[in-house]
Amino acid sequence: MKIATFNINGIKARLDRLTEYLAGAGADVDVICLQEIKSVDEGFPREVFEGMGYHVETHGQKSFNGVAILSKLPLTDVRRGLAGDDTDEHARWIEAVAGGIRICGLYLPNGNPVEFDGDAPIPAGKYGFKLSWMARMQARVAQVLAAEEPAVFCGDYNIIPQAIDAAKPETWARDALALPPSRAAYRRILNLGLTEALRTLNPAAGLYSYWDFQAGAWERNNGIRIDHHLLTPQAADMLTGAGVDKSERGKDRPSDHVPVWITLAA
Repeated sequence: MKIATFNINGIKARLDRLTEYLAGAGADVDVICLQEIKSVDEGFPREVFEGMGYHVETHGQKSFNGVAILSKLPLTDVRRGLAGDDTDEHARWIEAVAGGIRICGLYLPNGNPVEFDGDAPIPAGKYGFKLSWMARMQARVAQVLAAEEPAVFCGDYNIIPQAIDAAKPETWARDALALPPSRAAYRRILNLGLTEALRTLNPAAGLYSYWDFQAGAWERNNGIRIDHHLLTPQAADMLTGAGVDKSERGKDRPSDHVPVWITLAA
């Protein structure tokens, strides 16, 4: 099974990009998790993807956020939203079972701007929401791990795990994506017993999944790696491949992210 994640940055703006990807380089993708669809559920062009042979499940929100799962396999046990905060109205989490694998698609909060007390980030505002959301995700991951089922947690984590994951790590030192509390929260999730697929198979530097639209980031390869697949032990045992479809960033009207994928043995 091939499972991809792709922050599409607006399904209406990138519909042609996504359909061309799924008909070309991503034709062998069985399941793709999308982030930032920026569409309510009824506005998502599901008929386009159903016509391509995909089952479609969405968790949308007008103009912002929004996540979706497209699958060539039937989707069961579909769940929307992350438990733990009844006031959270952000559409950032969707999960379903496809081919015996639980697929959890996520769009983790960015967390910027961050306020500081000297050099110490203050866990309030958008940054506090990011950290509290990660704590809620940690609780859900623990539940899934307790079930001892093969599961994949994939999406835009808005986390640069290590300095090696940024072309210019010094420019991100005071950004929510790379602050020590952010990285520590990510490690707490990972250290529950998950495997980070791409780095496990591709430890070299220079592997990115996002290039800003500004300041010629793409042309200078000034990228960062923030789109990840974390696997339960049962899924990690099936891991056979992982990669980044970097060339998608160089196409007309691209997203600022590119698809990242893994393959699991049946």
